[in-house]
Amino acid sequence: MIDSRTAPYAALVLRVSMGLLLLAHAGLKFFVFTPAGTAHYFASLGLPGWLGPAVILLETVTGVALVLGVWTRLAALVVIPDLIGAVLLVHLQNGFFFTAKGGGFEYPLFWAITLFVQVLLGDGALALVPTPGYDRLSFAGGAGSRKAA
Repeated sequence: MIDSRTAPYAALVLRVSMGLLLLAHAGLKFFVFTPAGTAHYFASLGLPGWLGPAVILLETVTGVALVLGVWTRLAALVVIPDLIGAVLLVHLQNGFFFTAKGGGFEYPLFWAITLFVQVLLGDGALALVPTPGYDRLSFAGGAGSRKAA
């Protein structure tokens, strides 16, 4: 059973924590690896180099959107491929556990799953701009529905 009194706050905690982590992750790429270094790394994976700075921008914009609660479902949804890409192109070959040399895929896979959970949960409490079309995403008037009782 879902506690409807606290569920919006659980979604808020999840949303803000993931947003802050995305901002930290983007900051690492920007301030430590640099956009040029990130572009070079992406090119070494066989991806277009311009995709590196684009991912920095994506993680920054979606991180801010999640922290503020701006179109939360969409923000979480559009950044999931970034994490799946990290799993498939970088971490899969290193094994499951993130403590493995080069980092296993446990962390980015878990992060992708929690982003999908955010998509299912919705905006949560204190969202500045709720995701449009929310009612179309509810499941048969269930817990995610905004329909009046």
